[in-house]
This record gives sequence, C-alpha cells and structure tokens, in this order.
Amino acid sequence: MLVLLPPSEGKAASGRGTPLKPESLSLPGLAEARAAVLDELVELCTADEEKAREVLGLSEGLRGEIAKNVELRTAGTRPAGEIYTGVLYDALDLASLDAAARRRAGKSLLVFSGLWGAVRVGDRIPTYRCSMGVKLPGLGALGAYWRDPMARVMPEAAGDGLVLDLRSSAYTAAWKPKGEVAQRTASVRVLHSQLVDGVEKRSVVSHFNKATKGRMVRDLLVSGARPEGPAELVETLRGLGYVVEAEAPARAGRAWSLDVVVTEIH
Repeated sequence: MLVLLPPSEGKAASGRGTPLKPESLSLPGLAEARAAVLDELVELCTADEEKAREVLGLSEGLRGEIAKNVELRTAGTRPAGEIYTGVLYDALDLASLDAAARRRAGKSLLVFSGLWGAVRVGDRIPTYRCSMGVKLPGLGALGAYWRDPMARVMPEAAGDGLVLDLRSSAYTAAWKPKGEVAQRTASVRVLHSQLVDGVEKRSVVSHFNKATKGRMVRDLLVSGARPEGPAELVETLRGLGYVVEAEAPARAGRAWSLDVVVTEIH
C-alpha cells in the first residue's frame, strides 16, 4: 500500500542534524527536478526578499520564512515525518507508533511537496517554505512543473498494490494516477455530518478532513492491514470503525472515490 499525503504549511525547526544530502532522498529519479527548484528558490530568497515574499504568498508576519529558504543547503535536517506538523500530522503522531508500525510508515507514506516533489517520512530534509501553489519566475507553476518528473517515477513507486490518495487539490495537480494504477487508487474525502433542524447536512470542514485522515492512516499502520485494492480498503476501514461510502469508477482507468463520514473528532 502506498499512501499519498499533503505536506503541512507549518513545519518544525530544522534542528541540528547534518545538512541536506540530496542524493540520499527517496525517488532518485526526481533529483534533477529537485535541484532546479532548490536552486531557484534559494536564489530568489537570497536576492530579493520583497519579491520572494510576494512569490511565496507570505504575509508580513511570515517574512522570517524567507531566511529559512536562504539556508536550505546548510541548515540542519530532520526526518520529514518530524518536519511536517499540523492537524493531520498531529493526529497521525508518528513518534508514538510502535516499531512495526513505524517501519510500515517508512515504506508506505509518501509526502508531496512543492520543493521536493515527494519524499518519504524517513528522508532527512530542512524546514522550508514553498507550497505546490507557488509560481517561480523561472520554472513557472510548481504543480505543472512537477507533472513530467512525477509521471516518470510514480508508477514504479506505486508498485502493484493499493494507492491511497489523501492529498489536497493543490498537490493532486502534480500527479494523477492513470490507467491500471488509477484502477487501484482510492481517493478519500472526509465529510462532516450534522443535524440542522432535523435534517442531515454534510460539508467538507478543514479540521475534520485533516484530523480524520491522520487518524485513519495511523489506524491502518497500527492494524497492520494490507488491503490489496480499493474494495478491500473499504471493508478494512469499516472494520476499524469508520463510516465509509464508496463509489466504484464508472469506467476503467479511473480512481475510486471514498467518502468517510464523521460527526465529531475525539
């Protein structure tokens, strides 16, 4: 099973680890594309702070994020699973997993990134600021920039098993499963259900969406479940206590759509 995750805007400090070693990152087929984004991002943030703030979409209060990008090649690194924070990663809580579940996380979790393309949670990276929605002056919109490199490496990364896609829309732009891979891909949406004047209303709420996805991945890792495809995933999640509504694709070559319905987050 391969689980595709979005990163988080907020990130932990880089720490005192060794500096970035690009050659050590997973998916080595992305090395050339990563180097190009890294070079332009560092150059942009070094040369013109105001332009960098505009390009990166940062408020005045986040101006300090630019300095982090300037130091990307020399800053300390930590495993990506420690760098990414926020609601989804808090709920996932990788640090508290037992050894077996952590090994499963290292093999199955892939975090998409505007800077790195995608990394595994064990890859050592520095903290940075560069979302997939950024449009760099030289390379253009990163969502479009990453499509060709990701198309070359992702089919192999996906292997022949289930692909569980939990990415947000900005990150799905970088790679969309096609053909046979799509047929074993399940894309998940989390819906918050509540009664309003006695009538059920469903909506997508950011907190419920992120927290539920984090808990769901954690439960899958802890259980050791190995669903072979979307249909098996539906049954596995239901067995773990989730309310899941599934929609098989209308024709071949399309991903499954799963709705996970929640009323509250504990």
